[in-house]
Amino acid sequence: MTGRTFLDTNVLVYAFDGANRAKQVRAQEILEAAIEDGQAMTSTQVLAEFYVTVVRKLDAPLTEVEAERAVRSPAMLPVVQHDPPLVLTAIASSRRYRISLWDALIIESARIGGCHRVLTEDLQDGGEYDGLVVENPFKGL
Repeated sequence: MTGRTFLDTNVLVYAFDGANRAKQVRAQEILEAAIEDGQAMTSTQVLAEFYVTVVRKLDAPLTEVEAERAVRSPAMLPVVQHDPPLVLTAIASSRRYRISLWDALIIESARIGGCHRVLTEDLQDGGEYDGLVVENPFKGL
């Protein structure tokens, strides 16, 4: 990875979701590289969304114990914690960019973390938010 990269929830979820093997392999590669090179980060929002998704929304969900254990790996990355100023900034960004508050929290968390790009499939691939570029690592899979 080049420069600091923010990992969104779907990257973490696909690493544990066997429903799409190609996306699972790609997500696992991303996570391995993120931990190895130390250039990736995430947020408390992503960790919480990941837990809920792998317990409740997968075809083969993880148990609560397995999911808690799974959260520990991405929690080793630098993690942006949400506070009132971040939420207020994200509210303004959601209006400015016309995106959901949840997506704006991702963008603003990445910005606070000094990231150059966000890996997600939830925002438009190649989209730019004041210099922060969105990349869909699963495009074409």
